[in-house]
Amino acid sequence: MVIDWFKSDDRSRTTLVFTGLGAILLVALLAAALYSFREFSLMGARQRARTAAEIVRVGLTESMVNGTIDKRAQLLARVVHGAGLSELRVVRGPAVVRQFGQGLQGETKRDPIDEEVIASGVPQYISAEGPAGPFLRATIPYIAENGSQPPCLQCHQVSDGDVLGVVTIEISLAETRKLALTWVAILVGIAGFFTIATLYLIRRQYQPVAEVALNVESAVTRAAGGDFGARLPVPADGVARHIAKGVNRLMETLAIDIDTINRKVEQLMQYDLPRSKNMLLSTLELVEGLVDAGRFKQAIEEDETKQQIYGRLSRVIRETFDVERFSIYEVANSKNHIRAAVVDGVMEGEPHWCDQEILVRASACRARRTGHVVNGVDEPQICTMFKPGPGEPKMMHICLPMLQSGNAGCIVQLVAPADTAPLIRSLAPFLGVYLREAAPVLEAKRLMESLRESSLQDAMTGLYNRRFIEAYVETLQAGVIRKGSHLAVLMFDVDHFKKVNDTYGHDAGDKVLVAVANVLKQTLRKSDILVRFGGEEFLAFLIDTTGDGGMTAAEKVRSAVEAMKITLPTGALQKTISVGVADYPGDSGDFWETVKFADAALYTAKERGRNRVVRFTPDLWKAGS
Repeated sequence: MVIDWFKSDDRSRTTLVFTGLGAILLVALLAAALYSFREFSLMGARQRARTAAEIVRVGLTESMVNGTIDKRAQLLARVVHGAGLSELRVVRGPAVVRQFGQGLQGETKRDPIDEEVIASGVPQYISAEGPAGPFLRATIPYIAENGSQPPCLQCHQVSDGDVLGVVTIEISLAETRKLALTWVAILVGIAGFFTIATLYLIRRQYQPVAEVALNVESAVTRAAGGDFGARLPVPADGVARHIAKGVNRLMETLAIDIDTINRKVEQLMQYDLPRSKNMLLSTLELVEGLVDAGRFKQAIEEDETKQQIYGRLSRVIRETFDVERFSIYEVANSKNHIRAAVVDGVMEGEPHWCDQEILVRASACRARRTGHVVNGVDEPQICTMFKPGPGEPKMMHICLPMLQSGNAGCIVQLVAPADTAPLIRSLAPFLGVYLREAAPVLEAKRLMESLRESSLQDAMTGLYNRRFIEAYVETLQAGVIRKGSHLAVLMFDVDHFKKVNDTYGHDAGDKVLVAVANVLKQTLRKSDILVRFGGEEFLAFLIDTTGDGGMTAAEKVRSAVEAMKITLPTGALQKTISVGVADYPGDSGDFWETVKFADAALYTAKERGRNRVVRFTPDLWKAGS
């Protein structure tokens, strides 16, 4: 009933609008017709007046030339009768009065208008309403002109351009008005007939279109809410029929296309959309999510390291998905343990939401072991490794594995209190899109890092090789200069190493090198850089350490090597090392020159009997050494 009322009200408003427009058209037509008839009537009356005045002028002039001026009354009467004038009178001007006197009685009657025209020589036309109806008064000057026919100056003693008098004429417009009103009525009648007929036809044609328009509005409103099932009733014929059929085809196409898009998006997200929701809005949100995930992938592909990718993924979790508690775990290449890459937004933070056992036994992590999503929201006890810290409120979690080469290479864990846990469950499919985009990129970065590390490491000792120093020398220098600190350079050489190879064989020599490398790892800090420089020579770069600090560290290494016993098939073997120490940039502002200075100090240690540590001094440097 409400819809019917709106339809009826809409038709009434439309009819009223068209009726108003027709009325305005008729009024405008009436006004234009009346104005036009009036103007044409006045124009015709003025022309009649000018013609009559010219006849009077010519007649009077000829009468004077021919000596029949005394018969001018008859002339004027004929003009009045022939031209259908209400009144015609001639008024003499001052020059004529002076020459010929006042003239007839009618020629002496003047009014202000006559006086004004005699003085100005400009004709005046005035329309007015009289007892007998409307009329036009024309007061036209009679001006002397040299060369006119008949000649004025032949009889009048005046100058060229003087006003001899005026001719005042009144013409009745009553008949013209009556005729104009008659024709206006005819025109208005014709226009009214066509207006009514047009309104009838418009209403007849518009009503079906209006009903279709209302149905279209209803269908569009439902479509905006995600419902594309609305179909319009199809009229029997006319334009409305084509509109209704076209809208129905559009709705059917949209329904099919939106459903297809939904299925494709569900396949991409590996997530079934709830069918009760607004499908258009949901699809739009999902497509926007896919676009954002595509931009995310493009960004991480340009990142240099996997740590940068973890940082970017962490920001997405916190800023895009508004999750504050989460962890990103990385499975080690050996697949025997897991490390925490990000914990609650902190890079390489301490694991907070899981048992520490997963760090040393990766199979303890359910998501790592199965490669499936672990939903601790719907099944709170599903994972025994989820152990929030003491004092935490009741927490729930969802773990999302990132599959790399068929196995879980990373695990993203989302954590939330019980009251907001359903929210992270609903966010998980959307975050899963980002994780699927990030997985192959992370795998490629990890592979590249692994290849890079293998090319920069000494296979036997596990220390960096000389290529590492060549690749990272600028980074080392920049770090020291930026912090304004020092870098102690220690060069080691195993004493009498050639004898080991010659006496016990190369296998024994390899054992000695590995043992010395292990002493370096155990004695020096993890932040120090250890390099097998070549053969039996080793280099150590001690970060934020001066030459004096380097001497202390070198002495610890020397003592540890001296106390070390290497087991060989033929018995135990003890070796010593010699060490040279230099300071960058204390000894030299050039990095490689500092390395040469450490080598010079090492050479001195060997010359002084080996098994000792020597600090570089300028007197140890010899040209060409």
